[in-house]
Amino acid sequence: MAGNSQRKGAMRKPGTKKGAVVGSGGQKRKALRGRGATPAAELRPGHPAQRQGGQRQGAQRQDGPRQRGDSTAAAARRRSGSEPGETVLGRNPVLECLRAGVPATALQVAIGVDLDDRVSESVRLAADAGLSILEVPKADLDRLARGALHQGVALQVPPYEYAFPEDVLVAAQKSATAPLLVALDGVTDPRNLGAVVRSAAAFGAHGLLIPQRRSAGMTAVAWRASAGAAAYLPVARATNLVRTLKDFATAGLMIVGLDAEGAMPLDTFALATGPLVLVLGSEGRGLSRLVRETCDAAVSIPMVGPVESLNVSVAGGVVLAEVAHLRRLG
Repeated sequence: MAGNSQRKGAMRKPGTKKGAVVGSGGQKRKALRGRGATPAAELRPGHPAQRQGGQRQGAQRQDGPRQRGDSTAAAARRRSGSEPGETVLGRNPVLECLRAGVPATALQVAIGVDLDDRVSESVRLAADAGLSILEVPKADLDRLARGALHQGVALQVPPYEYAFPEDVLVAAQKSATAPLLVALDGVTDPRNLGAVVRSAAAFGAHGLLIPQRRSAGMTAVAWRASAGAAAYLPVARATNLVRTLKDFATAGLMIVGLDAEGAMPLDTFALATGPLVLVLGSEGRGLSRLVRETCDAAVSIPMVGPVESLNVSVAGGVVLAEVAHLRRLG
C-alpha cells in the first residue's frame, strides 16, 4: 500500500505529512502558548464578584484604625461582620425604619409613584434626617427587589458597625457602676435581638455580645425592634463566644446564665450587684452545653402559673429589671 512506511519499497505520496517532519516540536517561538488557569472570580475584570470585592476594599480603606496588630481590612471585617448593606422594601417597612431612626444612606422613590401618606411621610423623614432622596425608574427598583414587592420605595441601609468585645469590656469597667453586660447564645430571631437590646439599654447594661455564627445580626428588623435603643447600646460580635466569656471571667466578671433549671432563684440573685455578664440562651434549646459549662452560676425565674417558659426577650427583660432593682437597693 502506497504511503505505508512498514512495507519494503513503499513510496510516500507527495504532500503528505505522515511521519517525522521538520518543525518546532512545540518549543521555541512556534510553541503553543496557553492562557493558563482561569483566574478566580474576584480577579476577573467585569465579573460581579470582582466589582463587589472592589467595593469592599473601598469600604475597608475608609474604616477606622487598626487595633492590636490587625490590618485595616481585618478590622473592617470584624466591625461589619463582612456583611453587605440592606435594602428595605415596601411602604410600611420603610416608614417604620425611618420612624425608628434606623441608620440609612438613601431613599429611592419610583418615578410617578402614588404619593400616599406613607410615601409622603417617608420623604419628609428622610429629608429631615439628611438622607439622599433619589427618584429612579420603576424598572430599577424591580431589578433591585428581584421579584419582591417594593411598592415604589426602597431604603438603603449600610452594614451595622459592631464594637469590639474588648472595647465594650473596657468601657463597662470605666463606668461609674459595676459592669453589666448581656450575652446572647444562638438567638436567631432579629426581633428578639432588638427587644433584648431595648431592655438592656433601659435597665442600665453597658453593652451586648452576640456570636458571629448561628445568631441574628443587627439588621434593620433588629434595629426597629430596639425602638432606637441600638443607637445608645454598643453591640459586639465575638468570633468565639465561649472564649470571650472566659476572657471576661478572667477580667473579674461573673458569668451567669439564665436557665429554667438554674439553682439560683431570681429573688435570691446576690450576684446581681457585682460585675456581671448575663447570658441568655436561644429561643428553643436555651443555653448550649459549652456556654452552660462556662457559666459560674445559673439563675432561674420563679413562675407560679402553668406556663413553662418565656420568650427570650421577655425573660431577659424580667431578669434585667430585677438586676436594676437589686442594684438600686444595694
